[in-house]
Amino acid sequence: MAITPSTTPQLLVEQTGHIVTFTLNRPERLNAISRDMLQELSAKMVEADKDPDVRCIILTGAGRGFCSGLDLIDTSERMQKEQDPQQGETARPARALFDLRDAPINVMWHTDTPIICAINGAAAGYGMDLTLLCDMRIMAEDAKLAAVTAKRNVVPESGGTWLLPRLVGWAKAAELYYRGRTVGAQESLDIGIVNAVVPSTALMETAWAWAEDVAANAPVAVQTTKRMMRMGMEESYDTAVDHLMVHLAGLFKTRDFEEGLRAFAEKRPPKFTGH
Repeated sequence: MAITPSTTPQLLVEQTGHIVTFTLNRPERLNAISRDMLQELSAKMVEADKDPDVRCIILTGAGRGFCSGLDLIDTSERMQKEQDPQQGETARPARALFDLRDAPINVMWHTDTPIICAINGAAAGYGMDLTLLCDMRIMAEDAKLAAVTAKRNVVPESGGTWLLPRLVGWAKAAELYYRGRTVGAQESLDIGIVNAVVPSTALMETAWAWAEDVAANAPVAVQTTKRMMRMGMEESYDTAVDHLMVHLAGLFKTRDFEEGLRAFAEKRPPKFTGH
């Protein structure tokens, strides 16, 4: 299978082998998130996660920024139209604001396929939350993370208040959010937000190398591991172990398990098929 082309130029989709790259593509606006981009990113994440040929996803931005956050101009204009049906759009009930089931922040959280974020430039607000929703983050040495929502009288509405304390601890998350701090790549690495910092010229090469490592492993085992890690954040230890044993029993019955054993015995790299 292959991921279908994007319906908007605001999101670029490229698939090579088992790896799909999604590129936020509004460089003139530092990749500020429009609703079209939100909808397409969600749709493509779902499509990639359902495609058995996709074993790893890379998320990055075009130009000098990763994502400057939600496009407030686009959001404001659409909200005005939705409040006035004469403008050509159907008014939405207020409860729709809280229906986030199809939003990228929920879709990415429930995506079992590993996601690597290649942070090529500044990530602020919603953009910073997108980076936190990825499994691994590789950051260009001149990129920045901006936890500046309090400077705009808003909150990290896209999962940040749940994710960041779990990554860096309560005190450090409080420092970043309450003070509205912007942190550079080295500090982001030191406090544990990102996995690695590399020169900007080596960012995508490094992301690809990591993605290839992921894709070379048994895809069902990798995706099951991610799901168990995610579920384990809300489970007791005993419950998590019990769930793991159920999944392990199923993995023992796969052809990839047999291939892993043969490859080990024959001292060669395994060739996994996802079956």
